[in-house]
Amino acid sequence: QVQLMESGGDLVQPGGSLRLSCAASGSIFSISAMAWYRQAPGKERELVARIPRGGTTDYSNSVKGRFTITRDNAKNTVYLQMNSLKPEDTADYYCNAWISREGRAMNYWGQGTQVTVSS
Repeated sequence: QVQLMESGGDLVQPGGSLRLSCAASGSIFSISAMAWYRQAPGKERELVARIPRGGTTDYSNSVKGRFTITRDNAKNTVYLQMNSLKPEDTADYYCNAWISREGRAMNYWGQGTQVTVSS
């Protein structure tokens, strides 16, 4: 019933920018932590950025200073602003969220959106 829907992935040149969006829909009481992960071909999925509802944001060292994670609680949406993109940022990007519904919290994943950084 609950779904995370990602958008914004695209082909972009090195040094360019993209903004990823992830909107949660369904029967939701509240969303606690939201995060972005990515998985490059042949590699394990890794945490890119995380934003608790009322806590401090956390970033992977490889993206710190270039990426910014934000959220709009009224829209149940999390964003990832990606600047100064590098070829090594090429990966499938996944949204993740802890969502409370029917009295308990559950973890959800989006379907992934592809980001390709190439000239």
